[in-house]
Order: sequence, then structure tokens, then C-alpha cells
Amino acid sequence: MKALITGSEGFVGTYLRAELEEHGYEVVGADLVEGSRTKRVDLLDAQSVLAVMREVRPDAVFHLAAQADVGQSWRRPQLTMEVNVVGAINVLEAVRAVSPQHTRVLMVGSSDQYGALGANGACVTEETPLRPMTPYAISKRAQEEMSALYVRSYGMHICATRSFNHGGAGQRTGFMIPDFASGIVAVERGERDELLVGNLEAKRDFTHVKDIARAYRLIVERGQSGEAYNVGSGTVHSAQEVLDMLRHMAGCHVPVRQDPSRMRPSDTPVIRCDHTKVTNDTGWEPELPLEAILKDTLTYYREQ
Repeated sequence: MKALITGSEGFVGTYLRAELEEHGYEVVGADLVEGSRTKRVDLLDAQSVLAVMREVRPDAVFHLAAQADVGQSWRRPQLTMEVNVVGAINVLEAVRAVSPQHTRVLMVGSSDQYGALGANGACVTEETPLRPMTPYAISKRAQEEMSALYVRSYGMHICATRSFNHGGAGQRTGFMIPDFASGIVAVERGERDELLVGNLEAKRDFTHVKDIARAYRLIVERGQSGEAYNVGSGTVHSAQEVLDMLRHMAGCHVPVRQDPSRMRPSDTPVIRCDHTKVTNDTGWEPELPLEAILKDTLTYYREQ
């Protein structure tokens, strides 16, 4: 089996490559920068995407590449739509031109597509209405809708995900767990006196990136074409719990102060993924607990 991963050098992409190679895949990456394991591809250049698809002729395509910064999506909505929607269409068109009935495609989306959930956040199924509230989330919904159109119109095998929070070693700052972990490491090194935090009450669903990568492989292998799958642990933890666990792992006392500028109230107190559908269709179950995510992230920042 030959797999093409767009965004293979990104956080999830590196874990997905390892997961696929462990299960016998020959993996080729498609990224903006060419390397020993990657082909240079500009997703906005349809001919560039087509050329790589013709060269590789993959059995499976995992489309991870995206403009995934929500804040950036507000500042540059045009770029976000171009990369996330036009880029995805270029991938789909390339597959359609080369091997529409053979190649299986996974389009990676986000739980942000659900938007502000309110009480519905306590159990989010694929039947929960999609109400995206950011340019990024809207782009991911559009990507999913285009994928469904290609399934209906051309009989292609395409699955989509709505992936919930995930973490582990290598995740950049700008997300809660790496922000906490890198801040704690800074206190351990004497670079900071305290850790500044925001709202600690909201509860979220966290999945280890290794479990996410395994889910993506299984969805491509066993998922039903045209279906969108929630991918998440099904277990929630508050920001306070995450912080307490990380402080317990710290090598020193870590003073914490709430920063008023970060105290944004959450419009969805709890977000929990119901992964029944992906479990029923593929057999996937999360295996690694939150403690593993926190330990791996903390170790990563200590080694930087």
C-alpha cells in the first residue's frame, strides 16, 4: 500500500507517517518544502498537485495540510478559504484525474465545525447540527461538503473527520496543554516566576496524537465512503485538572496567577466527543490517557 500525506511534516503528519509505516505502508509526503521523504507541492497550484498524484499514484491520500490557526483565519480569511477549500478541491481533482475509483481519501476536519454548542456539548455526535463560527471552521465545513459532493457525483471513496482536541510531544504553543507545559518548564529553569492562566473551568475532550493517527489509518482502511467521523477520546477534563496534573509532574513549585486579559468565559462549558460511529465502523478505541499526553508534552519542552 502506498500513501500520500499532505502536511506530512506537521504535528499530526509525523505521527501518521510513523503509524502507516509501522503497518506496512510506503509513505510519501507532500509539503511546501521538498525533502528526502517529501515532494514539494503548492496546494493552490492545481498542476503541481496533479503532477505529484500522477507520480506517486497512491492507494490512499491523507489530506492534513491546512491553514489551521483560528486567529489567523480572522486576519486572513481569504488565505484560509484558498488553502483549506481550494487546496482540498485541487487534491480531490487530482485523485479524480488519476485513480478516482481506486484511491481512498481522508479529509481531516475539526470539531470547530460544530461551533458554540451550549448544552449540546455534553455529548457531541455526528448528528449534532454544524454551526461554524470562525472562518477556519467554515472552511472546514466547506471542505467536508465538497468531499461529499465528489462521493455523490463521481463515486469516489472519501471519508472526513471532525477531530477534537489532541496533543502530545511536538505540539506547538498556542494550545492549552503546550502553553501550560512550556510555561512550567520556564518556571523550572528560572526564566519565569509564575504561570499565567485564563479560564480554568471549561471541560474539553483530549486525545493523544498517536491515537488520532491510528484512527486516521483505520478510517481509510475501514470507514464508509461519504461519512464524517468524530474522532475524540469521549472523556473530558477541565483546564484546572490539566493544570493540576502538570504541576504535580513539575520539578518545582509552580506559582499560578490568573490573568484578567485571558479570562474569557466559555460559551460551551463542556465538549465531549461521542466516538460511537467511528468505533462501530472501524473498531477504533482511544488507548492512551490524558496523563500520557501531559507527560509527553512536558518532556518535549524540557528537551528543547
